[in-house]
Amino acid sequence: MSGPTGAAQGPPDDAPDGAQRFPNEESARASRRPTTDAATSARMARQRRSGTKPELALRRELHRRGLRYFVDRAPIRGQRRRADLVFPRLRVAVYVDGCFWHRCPRHATDPRNNAQWWAAKLAGNVARDRATDAALVDAGWRVIRVWEHEDAVAAADRVQAALRSSGT
Repeated sequence: MSGPTGAAQGPPDDAPDGAQRFPNEESARASRRPTTDAATSARMARQRRSGTKPELALRRELHRRGLRYFVDRAPIRGQRRRADLVFPRLRVAVYVDGCFWHRCPRHATDPRNNAQWWAAKLAGNVARDRATDAALVDAGWRVIRVWEHEDAVAAADRVQAALRSSGT
């Protein structure tokens, strides 16, 4: 039931004793996030996960060279981590990493607000990247990491070299 302010006062009537009001993971995750101002929240919501400008530039260049690939696909069946470009027959996965989110050695910045939370979040991203790379290599894949600031032609050269050494 709700009180006069509409706030929940306990588990729903059909929940067993001791049940949590919001047992789903999203609610738990949201409670661990730091509070942010509306402008920052809106800016972060606009961040694209796929189809970024650097990714599109690389895709255009590879397509211009006659290379065909899958977009935003998990290289290993059942794996939740998706590569930006996948060449499954040749077992090559390409990731276009953002300098902020993946801690580029040249362009990484440290947010001032909620500095501890961001440091842990970004370190976790890097650790996840390394774990993904290791899992793919163990499964016989080649992993190409491209930074968002890299020239698309130079990045396409690296991808094409990896494809050649993988079989074409």
